Amino acid sequence: MPPKHFALCAFCATLLALSAVCNGRAQAAGLVAPSVVAIHAAHLFDGDTASLAGPVTVTITGDRITAVTPGTVSIPGAQIVDLGAATLMPGLIDCHQHVDAPPHYGINPFQKELTISPAETMGGAVGFARRLLDEGFTTVRSVGSSNELDLALARDIDRGWIPGPHMIISLEPISSTGGHSDPRNGIMPDWTNATLGGSVADGPVEVMKEVRAHRRRGATVIKIMPSGGVLSIGDDPQAKTMTDEEIKAAIDTAHSLGLKVAAHAHGKKAIDATVRLGVDSIEHGTYADSESFALMKQHGTFLVPTLLVVDQITGIAIKHPEELSPSAVEKIHVVSPLIQGMLGGAYKAGVKIAFGTDTSDGMDAHEFGLLVKAGMAPGDALLASTHNGAALLGVSGKAGCVKVGCNADMIAVKGDPIADISTMEHVQWVMKGGVVYVRDGAPVGLPDVFETPTVHPIAEY
Repeated sequence: MPPKHFALCAFCATLLALSAVCNGRAQAAGLVAPSVVAIHAAHLFDGDTASLAGPVTVTITGDRITAVTPGTVSIPGAQIVDLGAATLMPGLIDCHQHVDAPPHYGINPFQKELTISPAETMGGAVGFARRLLDEGFTTVRSVGSSNELDLALARDIDRGWIPGPHMIISLEPISSTGGHSDPRNGIMPDWTNATLGGSVADGPVEVMKEVRAHRRRGATVIKIMPSGGVLSIGDDPQAKTMTDEEIKAAIDTAHSLGLKVAAHAHGKKAIDATVRLGVDSIEHGTYADSESFALMKQHGTFLVPTLLVVDQITGIAIKHPEELSPSAVEKIHVVSPLIQGMLGGAYKAGVKIAFGTDTSDGMDAHEFGLLVKAGMAPGDALLASTHNGAALLGVSGKAGCVKVGCNADMIAVKGDPIADISTMEHVQWVMKGGVVYVRDGAPVGLPDVFETPTVHPIAEY
């Protein structure tokens, strides 16, 4: 046998031996999931209808749901997970997150970019990703990330190196010069690296090139900034900051590459133009009106209202205005009373609503209560974070559902979340991909993935 073939065979034999050792350790420790698991629960919210069903047995094999059977039934040979009187439901979906931006209270966001390194930020992001999972969010869409941190985080989660939700990634938002994510607005000098905030592009050709570059780098969704913002300095939320030609170039190019487009848009002009040009979702939508809602219904555009971030920034503006720029304090006091009324109007008009928070403080589920306060029925608020979120993200049939073929991504809460939406803030049990991460309201410690790469700790339940 040639030496190189001998070496290759020896290498393969070593890998097989190591694999056998690792699997043997995992089996000895009771960490490898059985082939079939049966989950019993008194109630089911399946993500398809805005009501609860009676007792249910959900069967999973590996990381997929293979049966949903009414009643408490016996599954021969299955590992049993009895959730008692809890309500079982799909893992939640947050359609507007920035996982690489864990909170740095008391630090101006521009100062943060200059004083906290990407490596330090990544450390915070790892903790935040686990916290999102512990809250029941098994899928999130990142709609703005610098230094490709969310992209790296998503890949490490997929590798099993760290626990966290499934992630759909947009990289830096695409903005015009002086737009909402231009990092130089009002404070940064021209020599500042543009990746601190966004991808600045002027004219349809530049925008097209940015979209293509994002796809090449690994983006799975595109984020654009056709209007001004609230926390940015020197721009007006009502101003339309991208031309129709630039917006169209972003949307058409992304769609040709199989990517959806999310548009940060507060002002009516930006909202209406972007919807007409075929955007998939409007983020925030503060100044949308009845004409805007009619356009959104006509084009099938989703609204992601992000009430929670407005609520939190308003609280900071009142209690700690020194943590925000003066212009942000002024703008949030104008935007805050408008956005809940806007959502109520959109809901009554029949606009498709998807759940999104735009926050990073570990209380994402508080958005449910704000949606209900704004006029949404509790069951529809739950659908916003399951069925509608999956439809917007293009993962229907995989996420946001409890039915055959869906991912084994599920959560459980005590009581009836339709009768009391606040129960969503106290998730008791979380499973992602057939692995239990939260049990009895507390995180489950995970083994060393480097030592046992095929671990499925559901057997510890």
